[in-house]
Amino acid sequence: MAKITLRGNEINTIGELPKVGEKAKDFSLVKGDLSRVSLSDFKGGKLVLNIFPSLDIGTCAASVRNFNKLAAGLENTKVLCISRDLPFAQNRFCGAEGIENVVPLSDFATGGFGKNYGLEIVDGPFQGLLSRAVVVLDEQGIVVYNQQVPEIVDEPDYNKALEALK
Repeated sequence: MAKITLRGNEINTIGELPKVGEKAKDFSLVKGDLSRVSLSDFKGGKLVLNIFPSLDIGTCAASVRNFNKLAAGLENTKVLCISRDLPFAQNRFCGAEGIENVVPLSDFATGGFGKNYGLEIVDGPFQGLLSRAVVVLDEQGIVVYNQQVPEIVDEPDYNKALEALK
């Protein structure tokens, strides 16, 4: 169980992030067209998993905007923006913001991603949502970087995530 904070108040996640050097766990997430994707659908490329509670939170929206800008210059890399938001809300946000370089994905249907990756928040006002984290995978699906953001209202360390892609 990871201990994080929400404006200084301690909250907990269901587990711990996958460790650097581990093979990433498979997942099933929902795209904007309601089709499902899994880790194997991105085989052969590097992945940045930008994980957050909800696009309706300013910091979460900022992380999607920032990763969208950064993703435009990344080679053989996809940025997956993962939350429990409904795919319809993700589509609406991305359309209104001109977000085209990241892949919004939802864990709303089963919550399996949040549980398998240890990111589901188990108490406090964000209970049931995903904590803010970044996980970077190489072409073989091995975790090369992870960051559990300790204060959920803070943005992730974009530079360290990008350095891990080199």
